[in-house]
Amino acid sequence: MTEGLETDVEETDEIAERRDELAARVRAHAGEIARELAVLQGGDYGQETFNTDAGSWTLKYEAGDVQYLRFDPKSGSEIYVVSSKQPPEPEPLERAMADYGAFVEAYNEYVRSFDGMLTDVTDEFPEAESTAELVAERDRIVDRIRDVCNAMASQLHRYDGEYGTYSTTISGTRWELKWEEDRASYLRVGGSDGVYLLSQYGPPPAPEVRRLADDVPAFVADFNDHVADLEADLEGVSFDDI
Repeated sequence: MTEGLETDVEETDEIAERRDELAARVRAHAGEIARELAVLQGGDYGQETFNTDAGSWTLKYEAGDVQYLRFDPKSGSEIYVVSSKQPPEPEPLERAMADYGAFVEAYNEYVRSFDGMLTDVTDEFPEAESTAELVAERDRIVDRIRDVCNAMASQLHRYDGEYGTYSTTISGTRWELKWEEDRASYLRVGGSDGVYLLSQYGPPPAPEVRRLADDVPAFVADFNDHVADLEADLEGVSFDDI
C-alpha cells in the first residue's frame, strides 16, 4: 500500500527555469518588433497579424511595448507566447517556438513590402498663402468694434451699474453686449450658441466678421435710441410733482 510513496518525485524546477528564460527572451525579442511596428504605423498602440504555413501570429503593442503575442496554429488551441499573465506551459511554448522563426520572417517580409513605397512621392509643395493681411484687416475691424462697445459699456456703467447686459434685435438676430464697469466683456450675436464678435478668448473668424460687421452701425444706432429714450424719460421727471 505504500509503494507509490516510496517512488521519487521528479522535480520541475529545471524545466520551469528553462521555460521562464525562453519566455523572457521571446518577450524581449517581440518587444523589439512591437517598437518597430509602432514607429512604422505612427501610433502608440495597435496590432498586426502575420501568417505562416503553420498558423498565424498576432502581436498587440501599446506605448511601444508588446502587450501579447498569440500563436493560432492551424490545428489545436491558441497559445499566448507573451501575455500579461503567466507564461505558457512548456509543451505549448515548445510547439509555438517551432514556428517562431517563420513568424519573424513573415514580419521581415511585411516590412520589406514597404520598400520604395515613398520613392516617387514629391516633397516639393506649393507655397502656402500668408493670412497676415487678412488677419490684420480682421483685427482692425474688431478693434473698432471693441472701441465703440467700450464706449457703450462706459455709458451703461454710469447709468445701470457695475455690470450687466444690453440686448436688442438687429435684422432678426439677437445682439447682446455684456459689460463690467466701463469695459465690454463680450458682444455676442445669435443667442447662447451664437458668434462672439468680442470675447476674452480671441477674435472671431474673418468670415463671421465680414458677415456681421455691416450690422454693427445698426446695433450702435439702436443703443443710441435706447439712451435717447432714457434721457427723455428722465427729462419728464420733476421734483415739483413730488
